[in-house]
Amino acid sequence: MHTSRPDRDVRPAGPESDRLRSVVDDAVADLGLLVEQVRVTGASRTPTLQVSLDRARGTEGVDMEAIEQATGRVSEALDALGDEVPGVGSGEYLLEVSSAGVERPLTLPRHFARNLGRLVEVAVDGAEPVLARIVSAGQEQVELAVHRPGAKKGMPAKEAAPVAHAYDRLGPAVVQVEWGTRQQDEPESEDAAGTHETTEA
Repeated sequence: MHTSRPDRDVRPAGPESDRLRSVVDDAVADLGLLVEQVRVTGASRTPTLQVSLDRARGTEGVDMEAIEQATGRVSEALDALGDEVPGVGSGEYLLEVSSAGVERPLTLPRHFARNLGRLVEVAVDGAEPVLARIVSAGQEQVELAVHRPGAKKGMPAKEAAPVAHAYDRLGPAVVQVEWGTRQQDEPESEDAAGTHETTEA
C-alpha cells in the first residue's frame, strides 16, 4: 500500500527513541538495509511510527519487495517487545516503512553516489547555495559541475567544468526535480512505502 502523509507532531528524542532505533536496526540488518530515520508522529491515541530505509551498499534504490520484507521484520521485532513499544507506548499504532525520498538532504558519500547525474542545491565552504550537477562521488570527495541557467528565457543552461570538493566543505545538498528529464522514470523506490497497522490484543 502506498501512502503519503503530511508532517505532524514529532515526539522528542531520548533514551526510548535510542532503544527503538536499535530494535529497528537489528530487524533489517540482514536484509542489506540500514535505517536513515525513525520517528513517531501523530496523535498519541493512534501514533504513526515512521521508518526510513536505505541500501547499506551500492547505489541501487530500495524497491517495494525490500520494503515489504522490512515491514514484516520490523513488525515482528516490535511485537516481540510485548505490550510497550519504546517511544510509542501501548495500544494501537501505525507502522509506516519507506525508502528515503528525494527530499532527504544529501550528507554522506553514499547519498551523493546514489544521485549521480542529478542537480542539487548545495553550499560550498559556507557560501551562498548554488545549483550543481553531481558528476562523480567517491568516499573522500565529490565532483560537482556548477549549473547556470540560460542567459535568456528559452536558452539552454550551461554547466561549468567539474570541480572536486571534500565532503566536509559542503552543506547538506538538496536534490532538485528537473521536469522532462530521465529522473521522472528513475527508481520507483524513491517513494516506495509500506504500512502495517498494529493493534494490541
